[in-house]
Formats: sequence, structure tokens, C-alpha cells
Amino acid sequence: MAAGANSDWIGAILRWLEGTEAAVYVAQSDWAFPIIETIHVIAIALVIGTISVVDLRILEWASAARPYRQIAAEVLPWTWATFCLAVLTGGLLFISQASEYFGNTAFRIKLILLMLAGINMMTFEFVIARDPAWDRDDRASLLGKIAAAISLTLWISVVFFGRRIGFTMAPG
Repeated sequence: MAAGANSDWIGAILRWLEGTEAAVYVAQSDWAFPIIETIHVIAIALVIGTISVVDLRILEWASAARPYRQIAAEVLPWTWATFCLAVLTGGLLFISQASEYFGNTAFRIKLILLMLAGINMMTFEFVIARDPAWDRDDRASLLGKIAAAISLTLWISVVFFGRRIGFTMAPG
């Protein structure tokens, strides 16, 4: 398939998304976009805040006296709930101007950073945190601390590029 055919196919999907009832409503309503954007920003703040609590504990920079697994059990359900809300609201914002967002470099970088954060999180959860040493002394290994530092860096970068989107999009 030629490169032009790929972009035609992608463009058709983006235009279809922009034509959905939800996208048209969000794009044309005076209140929908700003309300959804506000909820998105609050959800992202909660995601980053809760992830930071866990990452700072792993790095032993905060709450070092509390066991990691206890903090994770208390905080991570909030992380997942607010992450789902952020994905839902982000999706609604995206479909309202899918072609514009898709062509925006800051948006693409944000998506790549989100993917990397997900890979980092899965590596941590399914490999690093399964180390039996966590149950003995509740101290993170060097790999755990590296994963936490990478996590904080990626999420701060997600916020930076997320904010950058608003400054690089053509007025809608």
C-alpha cells in the first residue's frame, strides 16, 4: 500500500470521527468542550498526583515509613479510576477536532509518552515489583527506583506536551 493510500485511509477515519454525533456536539456546543477539558485536566492532575505518591515512596523520598504495598493498595485504585476518566474525556476532546489533533506534533509526542509510561508501568508491575525482596524489607531495588524516576519524568513530560497542544493548535 502506498504512503498516500495510508494517509487517505487515516484521513477518512479522522473525518468519520469528527462527524459522529458526540464529536459534533462537543465541537459546536458553547459549554461542552470547556467542561470536558476541565474534567480532563482535573483527572490528569489526580493521575499524576497519585502516581507521584507511589513513585516518591518507591524512591524513598516520601512516606518511607509506610510499606509500599499498603500505599499502592490505597492509591492505585484512584489512579486507575481517574486515568479511565482522563482517557474518556481526552477521547471526547480528540474526536471534536480529530484531524487537527492527529496532525499536531505535541499531541503525537504526548501519545508516545503515554505509551512509554504504560510500558514502564507494566514492566514495573509484572517484573520489578514481583521481586520477593519487596516482601522482606519493603525497599525498592535499583530497577524499581529507576522505574519510579522514569515514571515521574514521563508523566511530567505528558503534562508539558499536553499543555503544549493548546498553544500549537489552530483556533477551532
